[in-house]
Amino acid sequence: MMTQSLQNGFTLDNHYLRDLKGPVPVPTQYAPSLGVHRGSCPVEPHKDQEIKKHRSAQAAPLLGSCRVQTPAPMDVQMCQSIQPCHADHQGDLSAGQLLKWMDTIACLAAERHAGMACVTLSMDDIQFEETGRVGQVMTIKSKVNRAFTTSMEVGIRVSVQDVREHVERLVCVAYSTFVGKPAGPQKVLLRPVEDLCSAEEQLQHSLASERRRLRLYNEQTFSTLLQDYHTLANGNYSSPGVCSRRDPLSAVSTEFTRVESIELVLPPHANHHGNTFGGQIMAWMENAATVAASRLCGCFPSLRSVDMFRFRGPSSVGDRLVFKAVVNNTFNNSIEVGVRVEAYNCEEWTANKPRHINSAFLIYQLANTPGDVPAFPQVTYTTQDGERRYLSAIVRKRIRMARKHILSCKEEAPLSVPWDKSNQVYLGYNNVAALTVLAGKQDWEASSISDRVAVYVHEEVELLCVQVQMEVMTSALHAFTLLADLTLRPLWDNHYLSCEEVERADEEETVYHIKCPPINGGKSRDFVFLLSKRQPCKDGDPYVVALRSVTVTTVPPVEGFLRSEAKCAGFLIHSLGLNSCKVCYYNQVTSGVLPYVAGNLAGWSKSMEETASACTTFLERDLITTLY
Repeated sequence: MMTQSLQNGFTLDNHYLRDLKGPVPVPTQYAPSLGVHRGSCPVEPHKDQEIKKHRSAQAAPLLGSCRVQTPAPMDVQMCQSIQPCHADHQGDLSAGQLLKWMDTIACLAAERHAGMACVTLSMDDIQFEETGRVGQVMTIKSKVNRAFTTSMEVGIRVSVQDVREHVERLVCVAYSTFVGKPAGPQKVLLRPVEDLCSAEEQLQHSLASERRRLRLYNEQTFSTLLQDYHTLANGNYSSPGVCSRRDPLSAVSTEFTRVESIELVLPPHANHHGNTFGGQIMAWMENAATVAASRLCGCFPSLRSVDMFRFRGPSSVGDRLVFKAVVNNTFNNSIEVGVRVEAYNCEEWTANKPRHINSAFLIYQLANTPGDVPAFPQVTYTTQDGERRYLSAIVRKRIRMARKHILSCKEEAPLSVPWDKSNQVYLGYNNVAALTVLAGKQDWEASSISDRVAVYVHEEVELLCVQVQMEVMTSALHAFTLLADLTLRPLWDNHYLSCEEVERADEEETVYHIKCPPINGGKSRDFVFLLSKRQPCKDGDPYVVALRSVTVTTVPPVEGFLRSEAKCAGFLIHSLGLNSCKVCYYNQVTSGVLPYVAGNLAGWSKSMEETASACTTFLERDLITTLY
């Protein structure tokens, strides 16, 4: 690998020296007389001319500019030694300082790809894993993951290394969106990112499109979700997890946490375009948000993630920037703070006419020792705007949860267990026990509630579970009989194409092979399930129908179907009376199940509610058919 050193600690690492589609920027004084070296082989002068000719043919013109973009598929890297001036009062690297470095490196990567000045639109999906301390070395790398028609995504990865260690630890990841700064009224067209050599580059190239799609979907569904949660908050529901208003006597008003700060933009705060440096604005925003969070907590919490820094407009030297921060809501182990930035020039300052130039939502957690459960003071709202911010925070939390799991690329260990009829007692017991434990989890949060169907979500670090409650006007035994026969499920569940019985061990354990249709343009999937059913042992116990994936030698993978797995799913059926019962469906979401519930999690689909309604209708209609 060849590295060209720049000033101020920057280096450009070229991963494509073997590729002949782009010239390597090697200083001429180091080039041998026979030609320019690429990789380990010299390129003769006439060959170099052919390369340049081929290169020029592929370059894309810029609208509003006579320049031609030149490919530069190179990472940009910054190395910084953390000094006391970069640290906070605890000796940790200031999050604001890190944000300034990240914005700088991302801008340079974007301009490297575009071949011109670029403007930041947003920085989002910022996740802080840990922090650095004084004396450590911080390494920040950025690269354009994908270029769309007029915008591009830049990935940022931050790691830290102690001078006495040789192992780097991940500190932060983030993704910024940039556009080229046009010379005229027309937007700048960007060339695509090519020559994806490694599997990681190809993965990030694909995920960039998915992240962009999710952002667009979330913007469209946010208002719909907000209306749903507003209905939940003002409805007469007694179910747990509903976002109802907390008692004003025992909760702290969010108005108590309001912070307002003002900064005058001076020449050192400007970037090389003449506008206020975006990283400096983000640092000021982080400072105001931290003060607001500390007012509620009585201490300084740690910044864990940022929903999005969105740059709505520019500011320049001489502007007055007013930062308004307030706690929007608190959750079990986190707190959301919203920050709004308004800019004034001299005339606007006198007339009190601000320009809204930036906004962000920062997520904090308390720094605690292992085993401690941080408890944030509960907050409530006292104004109509406070109610909007309170419910909006809940909606954003749900969207963040959905994005996290939809974009997760962690490989799962095999979940299926080998099916052995001689060991069916042990497998059946574990199947039922796992569903019982899943149903016993606490802190289920309401996603949607109607008169007869309610959907809840439970999250623990990497664990995501869904629960669907249905009130059915039929006996618990009748519902149990129908739900325990999995071959009937395609009659009411559109996610089941077919279901075939593979092997019946006895009256309580049966193995099924299920085929499911493709979703969102993906592949068709199939599952091999062990179904274990149990009747109540005593009054008050529910009927149990438990499912989990097993491996059966007689059911090999089917061509055209992606063999998928489920770890724990099933029904608990509680009797409410002679002709009424409550059916609770549970599913511990895996990568194979996620495509079928992702729309519900993100808010752009109601498929779970629709399937639950179809199930309720089927159970009640079947009872009428049986009686008459």
